[in-house]
Amino acid sequence: MTPVQTSKMSNFRWIICLLLFLATTINYMDRQVLSLTWKDFIAPEFHWTDANYGTITAYFSIFYAVANLFAGKFIDWMGTKKGYLIAIFVWSLGACLHAGCGWVAMKMEGYHSIAELGQLTGDAAVALATISMYLFLSCRMVLALGEAGNFPAAIKVTAEYFPKKDRAFSTSIFNSGASVGALAAPATIPLLARAWGWEMAFVIIGVLGFVWMGLWMWLYEKPHKSKHVNQAELNYIEQDTDIAEVQDKQEAKEEKTISFWKCFTYKQTWSFIVGKLLTDGVWWFFLFWAPAYFSDQFGYTSDSTMGILLIFTLYAIVTLLSIGGGYLPTYFVEKKGMNPYQGRMRAMLIFACFPLLGLLAQPMGAYSAWWPAIIIGLLGAGHQAWSANLFSTIGDMFPKSTIATITGIGAMAGGIGSYLINLGSGNFFDWAAKHSLATDPQGAFQFFGFDGKPAAYMVVFCICAVAYLIGWCIMKALVPKYKPIVVE
Repeated sequence: MTPVQTSKMSNFRWIICLLLFLATTINYMDRQVLSLTWKDFIAPEFHWTDANYGTITAYFSIFYAVANLFAGKFIDWMGTKKGYLIAIFVWSLGACLHAGCGWVAMKMEGYHSIAELGQLTGDAAVALATISMYLFLSCRMVLALGEAGNFPAAIKVTAEYFPKKDRAFSTSIFNSGASVGALAAPATIPLLARAWGWEMAFVIIGVLGFVWMGLWMWLYEKPHKSKHVNQAELNYIEQDTDIAEVQDKQEAKEEKTISFWKCFTYKQTWSFIVGKLLTDGVWWFFLFWAPAYFSDQFGYTSDSTMGILLIFTLYAIVTLLSIGGGYLPTYFVEKKGMNPYQGRMRAMLIFACFPLLGLLAQPMGAYSAWWPAIIIGLLGAGHQAWSANLFSTIGDMFPKSTIATITGIGAMAGGIGSYLINLGSGNFFDWAAKHSLATDPQGAFQFFGFDGKPAAYMVVFCICAVAYLIGWCIMKALVPKYKPIVVE
């Protein structure tokens, strides 16, 4: 009897999946520190306006999108172990650097203490706001540069450690770190800022990334090199590998990669780009605007007990329901005999219907604020399940050597979509607020029985609701059947 038959399969791949989950959680928490501290802690000190903060977030989105374009190629070039280490080091450093912006601004403007900054008025206050804005923007660019590497690296690791039928499930687990980070951030960051100052909030959350680096260096190796992966688990991981490739594994040459520009010649690449462009912005819209929505529509500020409970409930629903979404393609593959791509697209069609609930969020809000919170939570869960399967379509179609590159290209498209919907929504909301029945009866903006800003929210909710079905239809038209790319 062989060792494979007598030894129980190890499950180290799930430890690696846990590390990916932790990295994604830290990623999202680092990104949210500024959004949760600027209004109550940073703005009074530096005299920021909404325009100052809007400039920072807008350029962060663009820089993040551009960085994603090259992050995947960087991960493919450096490899997952070194590439991931470098990425999280850069974004953790960027997070911690925010804490020094006040001191640098004070020195550059010639003041003797940070306490003086909050007392400034007139041109001095405007000058301080401008220079501090650019200092924070510089730190955000460092943060964006590192954070762009998270998803390309994580997707590549998933392809290394999981067979195709399990990739959507494992991806949904680590991808849920996004919602867990979104859940943990408002419950911790404002409290840290209030207890020890906003500077320490950046430092404490940033240091978590350096702790993760130690775990990664200790635990990660490729499956065939890892002492924690036995032969039974390795066979399970490599079940999709061709028999001839297994036999020649020791002598096999490194897999050929696809050049960056050649990636754009494949319909499979454009299918992924469309899926990310049309849907990533929906997630970011609700992440950025949900607190403002509950404040505008129901009067519950983000620091009120009710406001915190609504946001917590929303992301709790996202977290609990999204993980199970990754199992659906496995069911279609194992129980229905579909190929991985066919099963994944069937699952994605189901998940694309979840956001249609968004059409009810605004009307149901007339009864209680809890209804929009629950509905948006279900929409978010559908997005996370959709996103997990969308990421996994890359592993279905492209060779492992190109996975991170395609992921980076798609993430860039998602970043552009996020920039457009958030910038457009902000301007739209301002315009609609000036054209309500109360302020402009003759030229009031009305939509589905709502007027002014509530009508604008209804319009954006409608766009978010149908984006996934439109994206799925275009993806299916571009790649109607399973067609993996073979590099000659």
